[in-house]
Amino acid sequence: MNNKNFYITTPIYYPSGKPHMGHAYSSIIADILARFNKIDGKSVFFLTGTDEHGLKIQREAEKNNKNPIEFCNELSKKFKDLTLTLNLSNNDFIRTTEKRHYESVKNIWNKLYDNGNIYLDKYSGWYSVSDEAYYDEDETETIDGNKIAKSSGSKVDWVEEESYFFRLSKWSEKLLEHYDKNPEFILPPSRKKEVVNFVKKGLKDLSVSRTSFTWGIKVPQNNKHVIYVWLDALTNYISALNYPNINDKLYKEFWPANIHIIGKDILRFHAIYWPAFLMAAEIKLPDRVYGHGWILSDEKKMSKSLGNILDPIEIIDKYGIDQLRYYLMKDVSLGNDGNISLENLTNCINNDLANNYGNLCQRVLTFVEKNCDNSIPIPSKRTVEDEVFNKRIIDEVDKLRSLMNKQDINNYIKTVVNFSFEANKYFNDTEPWSFKKTDKIRMEQIIFTILVQIKNISILLNPIIPVATKKVFKMMNLNPEDCKIQNINNNDILKHKKKLNEKNILFKKVENDN
Repeated sequence: MNNKNFYITTPIYYPSGKPHMGHAYSSIIADILARFNKIDGKSVFFLTGTDEHGLKIQREAEKNNKNPIEFCNELSKKFKDLTLTLNLSNNDFIRTTEKRHYESVKNIWNKLYDNGNIYLDKYSGWYSVSDEAYYDEDETETIDGNKIAKSSGSKVDWVEEESYFFRLSKWSEKLLEHYDKNPEFILPPSRKKEVVNFVKKGLKDLSVSRTSFTWGIKVPQNNKHVIYVWLDALTNYISALNYPNINDKLYKEFWPANIHIIGKDILRFHAIYWPAFLMAAEIKLPDRVYGHGWILSDEKKMSKSLGNILDPIEIIDKYGIDQLRYYLMKDVSLGNDGNISLENLTNCINNDLANNYGNLCQRVLTFVEKNCDNSIPIPSKRTVEDEVFNKRIIDEVDKLRSLMNKQDINNYIKTVVNFSFEANKYFNDTEPWSFKKTDKIRMEQIIFTILVQIKNISILLNPIIPVATKKVFKMMNLNPEDCKIQNINNNDILKHKKKLNEKNILFKKVENDN
């Protein structure tokens, strides 16, 4: 991984319908990793966007009596608006209908064509319009008279047409060699095993153009053909960095990407096709592809065709964005599928956020207001117990950083939240209120010790629940720019005797609908 710069991407979303919880999940994961690396001192570039070409889009536009670009403009706006609703910190939002993207795609195509990795032939095989993907016979099955893809359940049709092909078969050994030399190129390990087994079976050359529709980027050498949507779409990761200008500041600083966050259903495109395209174009490969599981509804993957889409905006309106972000990361282990439950969401909000972290901040800051002239006291008499208590977080920083670098957000959160439980226990056990009249110095030392812990817990939770932690920083009169990982062991950023700001309730408890 790059030491100073960090480049992370979401999947390039296909806007044939409105955004659902699966889109929100991928984006929240990427945002948390982007925010963590930013507070860990790195220069971060975080990209998301929409993939707007292909037969599926063309058909949906026709169904709605709109031309494709009008249709894309409307749907892409919904995805762009979602970045605000989800409180994402993305630096850019790219659309594959932009001029900068066209230039990148054509440049890569010409490279592959000129060096003999693309040739003209005839395609015949199974194709899913819904997935914009080709499938071998053994990857399909017939259910109720319909031929479908086993992996997605999407309908497939037999297609025969003239097509340009990418010599994917030529890159099998190179790909296997790369996976072997870079064991964490594909995570989690189960996904890597799946990819390696697929490549070992032998790769067939890949059809990379279509003539049966017109909505897409034309093949430079033959405008009867449209470039295959995935060769087009995947290029967004470099077109956003102003490729093919390899001397551009963005490209020089941020490519190769540190990590592509994707759903497991598009693993093959990112872990096989994309690195093969890049190898053939003599472009460096990304450091990692992370294929997360699905957010399920009624134990099934959410999809428009199944009609089981959960609207993240409705849940955010009812419960709050920090609450949804926290719940999705805490309740679902990142590599696995997770079935969303409103009952579990309610319990998570009430137990972890309201009763634990929110209550800790509220009761301690209220105590400061009433007993310490509403200002952070000056420490003067630390006990061994105080030092051990504060040192616990300091000693865990490297471990927490390692968890984030492995995308183990689930265990990262559990570790940090446990510090909050411990802080509540420390406050109860030390009983600072009992020293109000007998030993004010000891009382102030206890309060300072726990304020240090709140500062550090809030810094570590900031990537997960940025709205709430920003409120805590403001209440404690902390400069948000000082609230970085490097200052976990720096208590000078707590301004002694500086008045605290007005307190706000961080999380309201949710009444159970039952």
